[in-house]
Amino acid sequence: MRQNEFGQPIGSPLPGWTPRPVPSREPMLGRYCRLEALDPDRHAASLFALHADDGPSWTYMPYGPFADLAAYVAWMKSSCLGDDPLFYVVVDAAHQQPVGVASYLRITPAKGVIEVGHLHFTSLLRQTPAATEAMFLMMQRAFDLGYRRYEWKCDSLNEPSHRAALRLGFSFEGIFRQAVVYKERSRDTAWHAIIDSEWPALKIAFERWLHPDNFDQAGRQRVSLSELTAPIRSPKSLASP
Repeated sequence: MRQNEFGQPIGSPLPGWTPRPVPSREPMLGRYCRLEALDPDRHAASLFALHADDGPSWTYMPYGPFADLAAYVAWMKSSCLGDDPLFYVVVDAAHQQPVGVASYLRITPAKGVIEVGHLHFTSLLRQTPAATEAMFLMMQRAFDLGYRRYEWKCDSLNEPSHRAALRLGFSFEGIFRQAVVYKERSRDTAWHAIIDSEWPALKIAFERWLHPDNFDQAGRQRVSLSELTAPIRSPKSLASP
């Protein structure tokens, strides 16, 4: 443990640290999907149609569901076109169809911290290689830019989100009690994160999982991503929210 001149423990040095660049709106290209900057005029109608009968998908979002396409477009134009949160649309490579939304948020270049959130995947994207690849591409951009910490937060009651974070290699760090008020209810927030020292091994895990050889002719995975990421998560990671 490092100590200062007063004998007090201090953190590891970061000589020459400079603020990280802000992520760009340039597309992120993968084998199964691409992410491109959200454009309400191009993307809203397709996404709204896929979400029309998907009420449960909005339960843990701070907004929605929307009564009609006009309301959805109005929300996008008022909330999704700024620099933070920075929204992208996930486009399925096979059909060239918008199938989900994701963003960076709480972008803090001076500290090298960035969060992924506003994840809203349609039924055509959930539990597909494209969904996993979209999260990999966003992680890759953040760590390639030199961010030190990549965060995932969710309602502590949102068990599917917590499981997804662990599968993707995030370590569960704890609960912030009564951290948020949304939809006239209280939220305890579960915090998860990946740090830069974990990224090289996680990148290898993702690349192995996403490789076509990991899927049989029926599209079933041969090795699960959870098997590949579990050994990489911090040994200090908590078990459950």
